[in-house]
Amino acid sequence: MAWLMLVAAGLFEVVMAYSLKLSDGFSVPLPSVGFAVSALLSFGLLASALKSLDVGTAYAVWTGIGAVGTAALGMIALGEDTSPIKIISVALILAGVVGLNLAGGGH
Repeated sequence: MAWLMLVAAGLFEVVMAYSLKLSDGFSVPLPSVGFAVSALLSFGLLASALKSLDVGTAYAVWTGIGAVGTAALGMIALGEDTSPIKIISVALILAGVVGLNLAGGGH
């Protein structure tokens, strides 16, 4: 259950970053509220997951999901530049997250 909460926390981190971009410096109300809600959910789920997962592994997985998800969303939904080196770099982050998961990190 902790890993499921951690994945959900990472996905809310992606929503948080996307909402932050759309908030235009907190000048647009709806994305600003979306940022705050997703931030609370992300940190709350991370805190719950940390009750039974190692902090180093959990934090790395959480930030990895956020980084990979946000980079992919930026390229797909926001039309950000896509290059082979950018895609390879995102893949390396993903490989690190998978590696940490396979290495174990729960009690």
